Amino acid sequence: MHLLIPAAGVGRRMGSDRNKLLLPLRGQPILAWTLRAAAASASIEWVGLICQEIDKPDLLAILDTLNLAKPVVMVLGGETRQESVYNGLQALPPTAEQVLIHDGARCLATPDLFDRCAAALQTCPGLIAAIPVKDTIKIVNDDGIVTATPDRNYLWAAQTPQGFHVAPLKAAHDEGKAKQWTVTDDAALFEKVGLPVKIVPGEETNLKVTTPEDLKIADSVLSDRETAA
Repeated sequence: MHLLIPAAGVGRRMGSDRNKLLLPLRGQPILAWTLRAAAASASIEWVGLICQEIDKPDLLAILDTLNLAKPVVMVLGGETRQESVYNGLQALPPTAEQVLIHDGARCLATPDLFDRCAAALQTCPGLIAAIPVKDTIKIVNDDGIVTATPDRNYLWAAQTPQGFHVAPLKAAHDEGKAKQWTVTDDAALFEKVGLPVKIVPGEETNLKVTTPEDLKIADSVLSDRETAA
């Protein structure tokens, strides 16, 4: 299985002056935890790390420290996540038929989650890890007035990894680029071109580290895992 890790963000909501994935988490950069989980996955054999040119020296230093047994290839990112993934797809080896895409900021994903997504991708063209929504969700208009309350039994919070067969995902990205679609994840492109996206149960702890509060939660989760090990 091939894996793309978008890691080209700047961390504005973290209040950081650099890529948030370089910030420390229990003595290691956030990205190091993501890479270690991917490397421990039995199904992943190749990793494409999508980044900005300015971050390459720091990322190479992380890779030197980790000394992973699986190949990691640097891919130049774009101005948006959508552009970065597009670049990553072009950099896949010609033999790649399936790909998982996992946000670098989701540093708490376990190797088991990668493996379950890889296994599920053998039976469907596209999938996302996701968890059922627990809170009641309100749809609100521009004036701050609630206009609807959707049935939460049908609501799932999307996570990553997201997985796809490479050929239809490339075609969806090409169409999105031609029609100037703007999406926040690759599953949305699949949906727009009418392809099915399956849900794979995610993990409650698989949060995306976006704010300083998230960093504190991630620290607590990792501490609990170390205690339980």
